[in-house]
Amino acid sequence: MSLIANDVYVVKGGIPLSGTLHPSGSKNAALPILAASLLTDRDVIIDNLPDIRDVRTMLDILAGLGVSISGKPPGTVVLNASALKPGSIDVAACREIRASILLAGPLTARTGDVKLPPPGGDVIGKRRLDTHFEALEQLGAGVSLEDGMLTFRARSLEGRRIFLDEPSVTATENVLMAASVAKGETIVYNAACEPNVQDLVKMLNAMGAEIEGAGTNLVKVRGREGPLKGCRHTVTPDHIEIGSFVGLAACCGGKITIPGVPVEIIDPMMNGFSKLGVTLDFREGDVTVDGSRELIVIPDRGGSIPTIYDAPWPGFSPDLVSTAIVVATQARGTSLIFEKMFESRLFFVDKLVSMGAGIIQCDPHRVVVSGPSPLRGTDVSSPDIRAGMALLTAALCAEGTSTIRNVHQIERGYENLIPRLKRLGAEILTPGN
Repeated sequence: MSLIANDVYVVKGGIPLSGTLHPSGSKNAALPILAASLLTDRDVIIDNLPDIRDVRTMLDILAGLGVSISGKPPGTVVLNASALKPGSIDVAACREIRASILLAGPLTARTGDVKLPPPGGDVIGKRRLDTHFEALEQLGAGVSLEDGMLTFRARSLEGRRIFLDEPSVTATENVLMAASVAKGETIVYNAACEPNVQDLVKMLNAMGAEIEGAGTNLVKVRGREGPLKGCRHTVTPDHIEIGSFVGLAACCGGKITIPGVPVEIIDPMMNGFSKLGVTLDFREGDVTVDGSRELIVIPDRGGSIPTIYDAPWPGFSPDLVSTAIVVATQARGTSLIFEKMFESRLFFVDKLVSMGAGIIQCDPHRVVVSGPSPLRGTDVSSPDIRAGMALLTAALCAEGTSTIRNVHQIERGYENLIPRLKRLGAEILTPGN
């Protein structure tokens, strides 16, 4: 079968997948960790950096800023920002990824005068930046829009009591990076608690910052004026990738083991998947999912239809909602899936319906799924990272052949995905093979 474009997977479905899937380093931890390297003029050594498009784009941005980079992902990368050139930002690269906004905090703290283009990333609904701006303003930065560029200026940053109007992950990361080198103490209320925030704090503390309370919604930062020191840090395993693999394994008929899973991510992940009948065996850090087990929706008490909904950590991650919808199509029973955070996240479900899924979209945030539905291969396009992974999961458990287009979106967040799936027995054609 020939490919008609380079940005395509051709997937033969219905093949049971079995074997071991090793998780990569966390995308959502790696990006702020790379940004934090700007807070020092010493070497920062990062291990377990995932080889994904978003990370490569962030490295390109840092290189354009004058950061010396040796090594490349996957593996170990050494960064040194001693020759920082803040005026040489790569505007086009910044517009490719949402994470470019993470440069605002460390660059403002380090240079006092920063211009960034509005960030890019997935189009999954309104993704406001007000929380970033208000938090940095409270630390003493002036924020404005000049000639289409976000401008941040500060003679100095001073610690404050900051209440975030929403527990934004990237806004929490931005304020923690800036506050680490601000004068005095900063107390952040309503902070995000996600594992990637905790991993960033672990790295900042290794660089000499003094941060307490990571993993809770109240975080205290004792500012240290001047650059931080260098460090070596290993990026945590990607809990979203692990959750995606659990959903894939539950649908694909074989038995898949995922080693090196942090125990603290199990309960939040299974808060959603268990309602769809997914079970797993967890032993000494290894998660095994037997996809031959029948998936049966677990009703709420009284027999009512269960609701799977996302929430800030430790709730079920919004980045796993798309995969949960695919799992629901393969489970016996009816479930309501409520995506509370992004009004466009569910706008890929028509593609699942075209594959035979029994889904009714109630509104931009809610779908009712009845299953199990035998899916059939078709031609679909990936609108964003997580919907793309969900469509790939659906294609792998469908009968027949599917063509998935726009797959660079998937590769923004999943390292070396197709070779890993092929080792499990998947039949996927990509450009060049």
